[in-house]
Amino acid sequence: MDGGVPFWYFSNMSHVETYTLFGEQRDLPDVVHCEPIEVRSVLHNWELKPHRHGRLHQILLIKSGGGIMQFEDKTHELPAACLVSVPIGVIHGFRFNPGTRGWILTLSAELLDEQIQSGEGLRNHLQSPVILGSLSEYRQVFRAIVEEYSHRDFARAHILRARASLLLGLVARAVASDHPTPYRGDRTLQHRFEQLVDQHIADHLGVAEYAKRLAVSPTHLSRVMRAATGKSARAVIEDRLIREARRNLAFSNLPISQVGYALGFTDPSYFSRVFSRATGMSPRDFRRGLENPDPEKL
Repeated sequence: MDGGVPFWYFSNMSHVETYTLFGEQRDLPDVVHCEPIEVRSVLHNWELKPHRHGRLHQILLIKSGGGIMQFEDKTHELPAACLVSVPIGVIHGFRFNPGTRGWILTLSAELLDEQIQSGEGLRNHLQSPVILGSLSEYRQVFRAIVEEYSHRDFARAHILRARASLLLGLVARAVASDHPTPYRGDRTLQHRFEQLVDQHIADHLGVAEYAKRLAVSPTHLSRVMRAATGKSARAVIEDRLIREARRNLAFSNLPISQVGYALGFTDPSYFSRVFSRATGMSPRDFRRGLENPDPEKL
């Protein structure tokens, strides 16, 4: 179920928190982290406000209950039985139905880097948040992870890594079956480019400058990005800039002019024109729609 940001938009929210693990300011303390959904949800009246994890990927298995979930500025219904994959850096929040039961598995970026080979194409499918039906295959693997996590037997870390890798593979396969991508090109260059764009989002660098920093030609960079995403390198840069603008408009109380300044626009009117051209609405209309969502979409 898609909509605006109906129940987590706050005019006094200055920014969205980036946490390591559920608000804790420390690194992931184990090879993975696994805990029941209700352990923390019940402490917050079954509602977890929008936040993101800078270096953690989370997978939720909901066994019963359900609710509503937010990905970025969209809301989705959570069925009573489903599996949810939340990639690194994605803004997300939950409103669970009271009594919801299930598990949350947290994986570090280092574990993903170790388990996912660049040439296999899994990473691209794991970079988008998804809600999947809770198939028995997912449940079996998740139960095995939970069981192993609760013990301290010999080779525990190795087995947890292997089972987490299996679960990631199943998620990637499910996403790929819905959105097949036959391209098997330079995913490493794509990933490096996207990371570089995120790091310099407010610098408004051109394709030529990014290509120079990546030691490739602008033509090759655009060819790789078009083959991987269907968009030119220039379009990818603009998409990620507009995505960050939407985040700031949705999750901060900054004046629109300040949102533009934070993204490197020295002229607020030019920022509004760029945003309007890309989204079909002005920044003011976009924010107004978040504050007054259509109840039919809830």
